[in-house]
Amino acid sequence: QVQLVESGGGLVQPGGSLRLSCAASGRFFSINGLGWYRQAPGKQRELVAKITRGGSTNYADSMKGHFTISRDSAWNTVYLQMNSLKPEDTAVYICNAAARVDWSSSEYNYWGQGTQVTVSS
Repeated sequence: QVQLVESGGGLVQPGGSLRLSCAASGRFFSINGLGWYRQAPGKQRELVAKITRGGSTNYADSMKGHFTISRDSAWNTVYLQMNSLKPEDTAVYICNAAARVDWSSSEYNYWGQGTQVTVSS
């Protein structure tokens, strides 16, 4: 009922920048939070950043000062600006939405398929 489609991934040199986008579509009543996670091969999925409906943000400690999360005014697209990228940032970046499909439903987490980010010289 909620579809998340990421874009913007690719190959970038160390120190470079990328901006990821995630568009939410489908049938939903409200999106209460949007976020980005990442997963490198052989590693557990980890939080990158998230933003609540009220605009507050949370970042993993290693992302602070390098990554910035934002969303559009319609609250259906979330962005991740990634600066000063390092090889260890290489991972699949996955979009997350906390949403309700209607007034009576509970909040659930929805996930995109991910977009590959590779940082290499």
